[in-house]
Amino acid sequence: MKALLFDFDGTLLNTNELIIRTFMHVLNDRFPGQYSPQDCIKFIGPSLKETFEQIAPNEVDELIAKYRQWNHAYHDQYVKEFDGVNETLEQLKRQGHKLAIVSTKKRETIERGLKFMKAEQYFDFWIGLEDVRKVKPDPEPVLLALERLKMRKEDALMIGDNYHDILAGKNAGVKTAGVAWSIKGEDYLRQFQPDYMLHHISDLLTIVKGL
Repeated sequence: MKALLFDFDGTLLNTNELIIRTFMHVLNDRFPGQYSPQDCIKFIGPSLKETFEQIAPNEVDELIAKYRQWNHAYHDQYVKEFDGVNETLEQLKRQGHKLAIVSTKKRETIERGLKFMKAEQYFDFWIGLEDVRKVKPDPEPVLLALERLKMRKEDALMIGDNYHDILAGKNAGVKTAGVAWSIKGEDYLRQFQPDYMLHHISDLLTIVKGL
């Protein structure tokens, strides 16, 4: 039995277009013409608080509220499923592995995405923004997941599409896997030296055998 800890956005569900469009809506309203969709790619991964503190430190709460309002309204219109995710999760669950989500998103946002995917039943639980004091790349969310699963570090794998995921896993002392379908690209993720690189979600079925 292994513990597989998944990031959510950009790893299990393709929310890239939704996130970029949401940032563009918020930033064009506040800073007209100053940001492009390409600029917004770097905002994918960090928490909203971390991102907006860099952009407008005196308006963080207001900008987060605007972001969440638009994001919620257009969620189902712009998200897409990655190929093979549900089928692979089902096989991993059937094999007896423990599955959890470790995200920087609010729990209600994770839950909405899981319902869209019809994938809630595969996970023991999901850890969101409200569950921790420090988000990834701090190890706290990963360690909390292991504690709840009652699993050892040696038997865990953190999987994600961003450097926050890889570093959180490393900081927690677990093995890590990057996903080559990350919007930031495989070469970008390789800089952070994940133990594995997935080119399709089904690669996990082979990896767990060697863990």
